[in-house]
This record gives sequence, C-alpha cells and structure tokens, in this order.
Amino acid sequence: MTKTAFIAIVGCPNVGKSSLLNQMLGQKVAIVSSKPQTTRTKIMGVLTNGETQLVFTDTPGYHKPHNKLGEKMQQAVGDSIGGVDACLFVTESKGEIKKGERELIQKFAKLKLPVILAINKIDMLTDKEQILQRIAQLAPLYNFAAVVPVCAADGTGVDELVEEMENLAQPSPHFFPDDTLTDQPERVLASEIIREKILRLMDKEIPHGIAVSIEKMREREDKDILDIEAVIYCERENHKGMVIGKHGSMLKKISTYARQDLEGFFQIKVNLKTWVKVKEDWRNREGLIHNFGLD
Repeated sequence: MTKTAFIAIVGCPNVGKSSLLNQMLGQKVAIVSSKPQTTRTKIMGVLTNGETQLVFTDTPGYHKPHNKLGEKMQQAVGDSIGGVDACLFVTESKGEIKKGERELIQKFAKLKLPVILAINKIDMLTDKEQILQRIAQLAPLYNFAAVVPVCAADGTGVDELVEEMENLAQPSPHFFPDDTLTDQPERVLASEIIREKILRLMDKEIPHGIAVSIEKMREREDKDILDIEAVIYCERENHKGMVIGKHGSMLKKISTYARQDLEGFFQIKVNLKTWVKVKEDWRNREGLIHNFGLD
C-alpha cells in the first residue's frame, strides 16, 4: 500500500532548511548561502522511497517583514503550515530560543500539527553533551513527534530524520511520479543558481535587493548546447556597478560559476549571457514582485 505525507520545512532564517532539503533529496533544488532569507518562495521537493512518498515544502525563514517582498515571504510560511500533514521544525544546536521560533510553535499548537524537531549544525558543537542540553531546552515547548540531531552539511542524522517523517505518512496514492524531484520550472532553477552565486561571491557588498530573470532558455537544434540569457536586477544604480565590477570582473566571475553549476544540473553544455539592470525599490512594487515570480 502506498503512503504519502506533505511536510513543511520551517524555522528562522539561516538555520539550514534549504541545505537539509537538498541533503534529503540527494540533489540540489534549493539555493544555499550564509545570508539569511536566501529562500524567497515555497520550493517543493519530492522524495520517494519504495511505497512512501514525502512531499516537502521549503519555506522562507520566519522573520519580521520590512517590505512587500518580506510580507509575501511570510505569507508563504503561513500558507505552507496551514496546508500540510506535518512540519519539520529546524533550529540550530545552540543559542537562545528566538522569538520567531516561539511564534512558530504557537502556530503548531493552534493547528495541532505533528511536528518533528531537527536540531541542525551539530558539527558546530565542541561537546556533544550540548545536544542533550538543547533538547532539554526545546522539548518542554511542544509535544514533538520526534527530536533528531542532524548536520545538513555532511548528512549526519539525515537518514534517521527521513525515517521519522516516513512514520507520519498515511495510506494514500502518490501525488507525483516516483522520479519527480521538484516542482520548480527549469527557468526558476536557472535564475536561482545565478542568484546564489551573487549572494556567495558578493557576501556583504550587496543586500537582498537582487532578482534574476531568465529572458531566454532554449536548446539548439543542431548542437547539444543550452542557450540561457539572464538579466540581473538591482535596486540602485551603485549596486549595478558593484555587480558588474571593475572591467566586468565580478559579472564574469558570477557567470562562470553559475554556468558550471547549470551544466552540472542540466547535464548539457551551457552558453550563458548575463546583463545587469536597475529597477528601483522593486521589493515594494507588487507588479515587479509578480513579474519576478516571487508572489
């Protein structure tokens, strides 16, 4: 008998939700950087093991919004929690319990959701006894279905985590073909790969006011080459200069690293062309948020 569970992956920014999703799927479907709020929309990943299918929704980090895009991101979190069978609540292995985490737990209680707690980044602990301290700190806050220490970076504990989530699956037909990995269109995956390179290469130089739009994506009929044309949008003119860099050096580096990842993902030679344009204050403009597919 086939079984299915729809599971939302939730937590505060930068706790490793996307890294954990990629690790569970064994394939990169969500971009990762050290910056908080890297994930902007709901990203679905599908893991099918034999008769059991787990359908994950990776959500933006739960935070106080500061613009219309932030409001859309938090709406995505709320929508995801309201429409799933269970939640995977990801938190870090040390530090104080954040206000946002307490608010999420309140939402779980209101909806009476089964929740599995994943304590991530255990590789950062110098003393493994700290794991027990963290469990003692969090366990009284909710009746978690399971508590699993994990390291999304190297996969420690991930198999055990998947087993616990499979225990929550209910008899049901599979909603997706067994070889499905994600619902993200290829253009979205390509734009996210390029945005990831910007976040990683530019670190603190550029804030989150970057969006990437794929204007063209077409495989040549006569050759095994995928042509991709992308426009990188900034919120300010001076940001445009930073993205391009001196004599185009930064843009060339972004494009090179992105092309390498694109070729690895799509398994085809990629001809990538990139441009940089300015759309001032786009994160507060509903029309542009919609055009960039972020609503």
